[in-house]
Amino acid sequence: MQSTDQIGKAIVDAAFKVRQDLGPGLLEKIYETCLSYELESRGHQVLRQKAIPVKYRNLTFDEGFRIDLLVDNCVIIEIKAVEKFNPIWQAQILSYMKMTEIKLGYLINFNTLLFKSGIQRFSL
Repeated sequence: MQSTDQIGKAIVDAAFKVRQDLGPGLLEKIYETCLSYELESRGHQVLRQKAIPVKYRNLTFDEGFRIDLLVDNCVIIEIKAVEKFNPIWQAQILSYMKMTEIKLGYLINFNTLLFKSGIQRFSL
C-alpha cells in the first residue's frame, strides 16, 4: 500500500502526462476523464464525481457537493480548465477536505501556459 505522499506524487506525474499529451484549452470533463484513466492504468482506485453528503448539526443531506476525483479514498483532486484563477477554489477544496476528513488535496488547472503554475497541493 502506498503512502499518501506517494499517491500525491503519482497524481502530479499522471496530471503532467495528461497535460503533456493533450495540451491546454480543452474542457474540464476531458481532463477529468483522461486523468482518471491515467491513474487507474497505474493501479489506483479513482472515483469520479463522488457525491459527499453535507452534515449540519442533526441534518445530513446529499445535495452537498461532488468531488471531481477521489483517489485511493485518500486524496481529493479538483480539476479546472480556465484562464483566470479564482481564489474561491482554494476555499472549495479545503472545505471538501475538512468535510471528508481527507488530509491531502490537489487543485489542478490544465489551462495554464506552464503546467507547474497550474497545480496546487493542500494538506490539513
